[in-house]
Amino acid sequence: MSHRDANDARAGGAVAPEGATPRYCLVVVPTYNEAANIGALIAQILAQGPDFDVLVVDDGSPDGTGDLVAAVAATNPRVQLLRRSGKLGLGSAYVAGFREGLRQGYRFLCEMDADFSHQPRYLPVLLAVAERAADVALGSRNVPGGRVENWSFVRKLISKGGSLYARSVLGVPVRDMTGGFKCFRASVLRQLDLATVGSNGYAFQVELNFRCHQAGFRLHEIPIVFPDRVAGESKMSGGIVREAALMVLKLRLSPNPYKALELARQYED
Repeated sequence: MSHRDANDARAGGAVAPEGATPRYCLVVVPTYNEAANIGALIAQILAQGPDFDVLVVDDGSPDGTGDLVAAVAATNPRVQLLRRSGKLGLGSAYVAGFREGLRQGYRFLCEMDADFSHQPRYLPVLLAVAERAADVALGSRNVPGGRVENWSFVRKLISKGGSLYARSVLGVPVRDMTGGFKCFRASVLRQLDLATVGSNGYAFQVELNFRCHQAGFRLHEIPIVFPDRVAGESKMSGGIVREAALMVLKLRLSPNPYKALELARQYED
């Protein structure tokens, strides 16, 4: 019996439509020009076991990424495709995927990149932590045992410095604030107001961590090895770094929209 079967049997949570396979964990993967990676990535995600389904959110990739996913989805019900009209941004792609997963009644939702820097072999570990020890499990490059591979010194400095800056300014006890390999309990995403998440680049990861912390949810980091991509092109740019830096200051100065929720959770504990 899979995690999905056992937990759906005892949870009394959202129920899939009659006759459909019970839905447990959906892995949301945003794509733009990832044709070189997406087929192998989907295969490796599905190979982690029957608990994991895949939703690719494709922003109109001109290299045919969406068509490749559509061909797989046509023959495999565990694979889904959400096409969008253009390059609308990483943050909005994740939000669209989360909303679709919640609509379908998945109990856990993961997010990961399509370039194999996030290795699918960590998915079962992230899911196990979210099931048993935390509300949100994060794959971290910056805790003991975690590391990046094949990055320049400057790129490592920007990444670690950005995480240190965000953690210090926002007071979030997460060492890898910019990482995008995560597993959420569906209840977390239901209680967050996704419509108010304003970041649309890599600052999205910082903002989501901050909102979860503000709402009193438990975040737990697990170490991951993060190799550089081997196919396709990185989406990182100077503009993305600047957006993240400015977003941190904006978040620090904004009121906590989850204060009542945090207090209610503390009272329950």
